[in-house]
Amino acid sequence: MKSLLLAALLAVPAAAQPLDPGERAFFELYKELVETDTTLSAGSCTIAAQQIATRLKAAGFKDSDLTLFATAENPKEGGLVAILQGSDRNTKPILLLAHLDVVEARREDWTRDPFKLVEENGFYYARGTADDKAQAAIWADMLIRYKQSGKAPKRTLKLALTCGEETTNAFNGADWLAKNRPELIAAEYALNEGGGGRLSPEGKPMGMSVQVGEKTVQNFKVEATNPGGHSSVPRPDNAITDLAGAISRINTHEFPVQFNATTTSFFTTMAKMLPAPVNAALPRLIANPEDAEANAIVSKDPQFHSMLRTTCVTTLVSAGHANNALAQRATANVNCRMFPGTDPQALRATLAAVVDNPRVTVSLVPPVRPIATSPPMNPAVIGPMQALAARYFPGVPFVATMSTGATDSIFLSPIGIPTYGVPGFYGESDGNGVHGLNERVRITSVYQGRKYLNELVHLLAD
Repeated sequence: MKSLLLAALLAVPAAAQPLDPGERAFFELYKELVETDTTLSAGSCTIAAQQIATRLKAAGFKDSDLTLFATAENPKEGGLVAILQGSDRNTKPILLLAHLDVVEARREDWTRDPFKLVEENGFYYARGTADDKAQAAIWADMLIRYKQSGKAPKRTLKLALTCGEETTNAFNGADWLAKNRPELIAAEYALNEGGGGRLSPEGKPMGMSVQVGEKTVQNFKVEATNPGGHSSVPRPDNAITDLAGAISRINTHEFPVQFNATTTSFFTTMAKMLPAPVNAALPRLIANPEDAEANAIVSKDPQFHSMLRTTCVTTLVSAGHANNALAQRATANVNCRMFPGTDPQALRATLAAVVDNPRVTVSLVPPVRPIATSPPMNPAVIGPMQALAARYFPGVPFVATMSTGATDSIFLSPIGIPTYGVPGFYGESDGNGVHGLNERVRITSVYQGRKYLNELVHLLAD
């Protein structure tokens, strides 16, 4: 997390060590997955899912334990559900979720081939090394090790590897499973991406978190129309002027402060760690979200500002049809990150009221995702995470946080599966190049995260 949370300077992770046989087997799975192009434009999640299914079968999984799925309309965007049956049929399963798809990466832009795993200076470089193929590989490797051990967990473990998380308008496997095969992934709760820690620029651990809830992404079209005319005869009712005013009003509008159980816990913890005046302002704001002075102090941190409210910002603008003509149409895309529980239709009405111009319309842009519902602060799930983190990452602050981004967790809450973003991985202070150039992940973080998550799942499942 890039905020005032990152305060403590602690021990640098140990240097990478030679891989043991189990780590080597994991690495081969991870490498194959990373080097399988799963971009929407040229890749295939279906091939990646089939490769992992082959490895699971070699470990002893039966065909009946594995479900490869894809639709006729999206044959390359398939996924896999694998089930490791537990010994106690009376306990509900745990779902392990990860996505196979990655953001586009052009060879000419990268220093290295984005689809070749390169080990360099203590990092693995390639698209997907961090987002999200490390976790997908760890989950698959974990089921393989369980099967090879001959010892079943008490709880059934389900693995869902899906496509479409990285592209808003693409086929989304998690959404498809929730709507078409909910019984296949039914579970008491799920573990997904979204948690983890951050390292300082010097490589020192700064904090570790579990994600308990996230905002909902929703795009809106803001559009001004006008009959137009010749540019030599300008007039006040100008579509571009109307749109500019609407954009200005939206971009400067401050939505009210809101709290839920996750953010209350997060900011209560932060109040004990941060310097003045934020440490004093936080309890005041929790007690009274309308405290303008406390809000101004806390909201100076951009991450805190976003966690406290719904946010909306203009991201795309298009206007006009000719250099010598008054615009007949001017359009903007407004990207909103809605606080959990926010109804997108109610937000549309709020934006229209903020714009306050009858010549400007505000409409929802598909897809309209489910309304975000934060999972409970379940001590049976979060307690073991925190206790284990204290052992793996001694002295590192541990917090529950709400993501201001978005993951596939949003699709599981409507079918009754609360989903938590697991701790365990450390990310770099610059975000690891995720979604950008030269994506990388610290090698020690991968194997430390693998050990942490393996032990965590054993604690929760056994």
